[in-house]
Amino acid sequence: MVTSISNPHAVLISSPGLGHLIPVLEFGKLLITHHNFEVTIFAVASRTSAAESEMIQAAMSSKLCQIIEISPPNISHLVDADATLVTILAVMMRESKSALRAAISSLTSRPNVLIFDVFGTEFFDIADDLGVAKYCFVASNAWFLSLTVYTPLLDKLVQGEYVDQTEPFDIPGCRSVRPEEVVDPMLDRRNQQYFEYVRIGREIPLCDGILINTWEDLQPKALAALRDDKLLGGIVKAPIYTVGPIVRTPEPTGSNREVLDWLDKQPSDSVLYVSLGSGGTLSYEQTIELAWGLELSQQRFIWVVRPPSTAKADGSFFTAGSGGDDFSSFLPEGFLNRIHEVGKLVPKWAPQVNILRHSSVGGFLSHAGWNSTMESISNGLPMIAWPLYAEQRMNATALAEELGVAVRPKIQPSERVVGRDEIVTMVRKIMVDKQGQPIRDRAKELKHSAEKAWSSEGGSSYNSLSLLANKRKHP
Repeated sequence: MVTSISNPHAVLISSPGLGHLIPVLEFGKLLITHHNFEVTIFAVASRTSAAESEMIQAAMSSKLCQIIEISPPNISHLVDADATLVTILAVMMRESKSALRAAISSLTSRPNVLIFDVFGTEFFDIADDLGVAKYCFVASNAWFLSLTVYTPLLDKLVQGEYVDQTEPFDIPGCRSVRPEEVVDPMLDRRNQQYFEYVRIGREIPLCDGILINTWEDLQPKALAALRDDKLLGGIVKAPIYTVGPIVRTPEPTGSNREVLDWLDKQPSDSVLYVSLGSGGTLSYEQTIELAWGLELSQQRFIWVVRPPSTAKADGSFFTAGSGGDDFSSFLPEGFLNRIHEVGKLVPKWAPQVNILRHSSVGGFLSHAGWNSTMESISNGLPMIAWPLYAEQRMNATALAEELGVAVRPKIQPSERVVGRDEIVTMVRKIMVDKQGQPIRDRAKELKHSAEKAWSSEGGSSYNSLSLLANKRKHP
C-alpha cells in the first residue's frame, strides 16, 4: 500500500558562499510554491561576507521557509593560510557535520528527503541513518557534472598533470575537455583540493537522485550521456532531474535605486552590464585595460567595480560587498569625467537580477559563473564570457562554442592580461556589430527555451520537478 504524504518535508543543505546559497534558496522556493513542500534550509555560513549574511537574514524574514544558520567552524588549524577555495569549503563542511546532524535530528517535523549541494556529499550517511532519501543538488551544468563524476576514472587513466597534456580529455558521450579548460581542483594533482574533488566525484553517484540546474533542450548531449548505462550512466545510476533555469526573483534595490533610474533614461538594448560575480577580482593592470576597453567601445555600460587585487581570482569569494568606492585611485586618469554620461560605476554590489531584466540592458560581461549565466540566458542577453576560477572556463567554452550566445577572450584571462583593443572588439560584437547578430538572435532563442522549460504545459523542468515531488509524496 502506497502512503500519500500531503506536505512532505524537504531539508536542503547549502555550503558557504553566495554562489551556493542563492540556488539552494531559490530551489527551496520552487518546492514550496509549486508543490506545497515544507522546506527547511540549513546554511553553513562563512560569516565573512556581508552580502551572504544579508541574504540569509532576508530569507529568514520572508518566513516562506525555515532558514537555520550553522555557525562556521574554526578550521584555521586544519588548512594552510594559502589553502584553495575548494579545500576551505570541503573542510568547513566536514567540520560542520556533527552540528548539522544534531540540528536535523532536533527538527520537530521529520524530513522526508535530504538535499545536499556538491560539497555535502560526505553527509549522505545522515540521510541513511534517518532512513530517508538523499539527493545531490548540482547548481552548475550537465557538462560540469559529467567531468566531475568521470574524474575518478581520469585519475587512473591520465599520467602527470592535466594541464601539461596535449590532447583533450574524452568524457564518454560528452564534449571533450581541453587541458586549459579543466576546473580549478584539477590544476595541481598534489593539492588537497584535487583529492577533495575526486572524492566528491566518487560520492555523487551514491545518492538517490541528482538535481541539476539546467534543462533538457539546453544540454541534451551531456544529459543523454549521464542517463546512458553504456556511457556515464554506468557511473551515475541515480535518476537525473533537470530543474533549471533556477534564477533569483527581483531584489529590493535599496540604495542602488539610482542605478535603475539611470537605466530608465537609456535606449533599449543599449547598455552593457559588467560584473564578475561575488568572488571575482582583477589585477590592477587588467582593471586599467578593462576601463579603457569599455570607454573606447563607445557603448553605454554599468560596471560593478571591485578594487584590484594581487590575490587569486577567487580571493573575495567570502567577502562579497567589500571594498571602497575611491575609483580614481585605480582607474585611468580622467576616466570618471570622460564616461560620466555613458557609464555608471557601482561599488561593491548591484541589484543584478533587476538590472539584467531591464529593457535598456543589451549585453552582459560576466565571469561565466553558472548562476549569472542562467540569469543572462533567462533574459535573452548575449555575453562576453570572462572566466576566472572554478568551472568557469568550461562554462565559457559551452557558451561560446556550443550554445552560441557568447564571445570570449582568445586566451584565458587567467593566463594573460586581455588588452583594450580585444575588449573593444568583444563589446561591439555582442552589442552593435552586424557580425554579432547571430549571437544576439541565439540569446533570444534560448530565452524562449528557458521559459518553455518551466511551462506548466509540458515544460521539461516543470515536469521533472513534478516527477520528483510526486515521488516524495508517494514514496
